[in-house]
Amino acid sequence: MAASAISVLFAASIGHSFANNDLPDLGTAAVNTFSLEKETVYGDAYMRVIRSSAPVLSDPVLSQYLSELGNKLVANATGVKTPFYFFLLRNDEINAFAFFGGHVGVHTGLFLNADNESELASVLAHEITHVTQRHLARSLEAQEKSSTATIVGMLGAILLTIAAPQAGMAALATTQALSTQAKINYTRSNEQEADRIGMQTLVDAGFDPNAAATFFGQLAIRYRFTTTPPQMLLTHPLPESRITEARNRAAQYAKRYVPNSLNFQLAKARIQVRFSSLSDDAALSLFEQQLKKNEYTFKEAALYGKALALFRLQKFDQAEVIIDDLLKQDDNNLFYIDTKTDLLDQKKDYTNAIALLEAQRKIKPTSQVINTNLANIYVQADQPQQAIPLLEELIFFDKQNMLPYQIMADAYRKLDNKALEYYSNAEFMALSANYKGAIDQLNYAYRYSDGKTLQLARIEARIRQFRQADREMEALK
Repeated sequence: MAASAISVLFAASIGHSFANNDLPDLGTAAVNTFSLEKETVYGDAYMRVIRSSAPVLSDPVLSQYLSELGNKLVANATGVKTPFYFFLLRNDEINAFAFFGGHVGVHTGLFLNADNESELASVLAHEITHVTQRHLARSLEAQEKSSTATIVGMLGAILLTIAAPQAGMAALATTQALSTQAKINYTRSNEQEADRIGMQTLVDAGFDPNAAATFFGQLAIRYRFTTTPPQMLLTHPLPESRITEARNRAAQYAKRYVPNSLNFQLAKARIQVRFSSLSDDAALSLFEQQLKKNEYTFKEAALYGKALALFRLQKFDQAEVIIDDLLKQDDNNLFYIDTKTDLLDQKKDYTNAIALLEAQRKIKPTSQVINTNLANIYVQADQPQQAIPLLEELIFFDKQNMLPYQIMADAYRKLDNKALEYYSNAEFMALSANYKGAIDQLNYAYRYSDGKTLQLARIEARIRQFRQADREMEALK
């Protein structure tokens, strides 16, 4: 029962991200035609709820890698009408999903089970196609026409399940919403369309067309006799005919050589050490065995994984020797730079950390990894004023990222600017749909604003917006 209901969200799709601080007006979104604008409204609301109830990763290195890979595919997709937003969930389950507003979520387990970047890209291309073809909106409208349920009722059922999966399912089981929700899913033709167009996107982006059949074929074999297949196989069934179709479709494209991606292997190693179920000792053993037996795609990735494991075990000197050697080979690699910064931060060597990152910022002025690390180091080094413009820039480019608001609050705390510290906390809380907590923080900000007219007006306006958003969210549930 739970699996079928949860699969409603985790098989969904569509595309956009907010370009300003406006909050969704959910009450005006439920009309017969489910427009792109309304998908954006619901996508923003859903993403806020997911942040409050699921282990969304705030790892700048992995986030930048995933976003760059996803946007490379989007740039080669057809029918793209709005921006996309890619994010990671810490979950060893093999799954990826998309929903309203162009949000595409990827479980860390997908990295752990993919052998190469093309396999990961094949899954993303499939989800992107569900978005561009508006499969979820079409499914919702079809369901509304064939039942007494309304779109807002169906969306509320989905939102309740996201917000509290266990309690939500218990509540839904006593209502007609459960049976309604279970029917909101992709048709076979939707899946075929996503497979076909997704593969074209994959090829146009320069990846291996055989990757989809290879990856899903491996999954089908691995879980053929299990009673609890991974979530991906529940939301994306893999009958033999579908795998055969993927192989036949791939055979229509010219053979091409697609080199292995070092960054994919570095991302996989990072997840294995920091965000998987492996213990620190087991992670170290894994990479030491790879290096001993020469069982790796890239030696650099095995060394990187070993360095991360050593760091986790607080063997900082050993980790730094490895990272320094890797930086000698590739001094612009963001994975290595991020870990070197962590090592310098651990030693409180802020001078060298700032020098490293400022030099990199000249080369990569908009890098999420560089700017986030640099802002954090400035705060740690008791130079919070230097961090604030960096954080404002990060927020300007990505208003859905919670981490800059968190660092911003720390910066203003060190500056003893309580009003803006509380204001930053409010924005942080609102991103996870904690509007009541955000309003409390804004009330504190108001109290410490010392009669500054413009600041007071800004806070008052934000309180009104959060109150309205809270009412709309409760109504949707």
